[in-house]
Amino acid sequence: MNVKEYLEQAKYLDMRINSKIEQLSTLNDLATKCTVTLSDMPRNPNKGTSNMEDTIVKIIDLQEEINSDIDQLVDLKREIMVVIKKISNVEYQTILENRYLSFMSWEQIAVEMKYSIQQIYRLRDRAHKVVEKIVFDEKMIGNVIE
Repeated sequence: MNVKEYLEQAKYLDMRINSKIEQLSTLNDLATKCTVTLSDMPRNPNKGTSNMEDTIVKIIDLQEEINSDIDQLVDLKREIMVVIKKISNVEYQTILENRYLSFMSWEQIAVEMKYSIQQIYRLRDRAHKVVEKIVFDEKMIGNVIE
């Protein structure tokens, strides 16, 4: 795992959480759509669960999965923040926090910091080298969730 992959873990976990939240919303929409089918045909007495019960169970499972992922994201962001705080250069810290913890684009960071995009890329490359020394030299990468 390289520095960029290490730092971008939070972004991808956040994207997965958002995807699951969308799935949860879809399941909730399905669960609130109640339709009754009237038929003169006898029902199967062996059918133990209804579609509504299945949907509710899936909703509960997905909510638990989302909560677990959120806990993991908080821990991962905390870990990345500890690494970033070890950097003495405030510009590097700002760039890395905005990109990897706030998920801003490089262009947004350049505008916010009033730098050219080329300058942001130069600072990013230098900051990545510092992070690489911190993470890989201190063997912190063993604690990283892959």
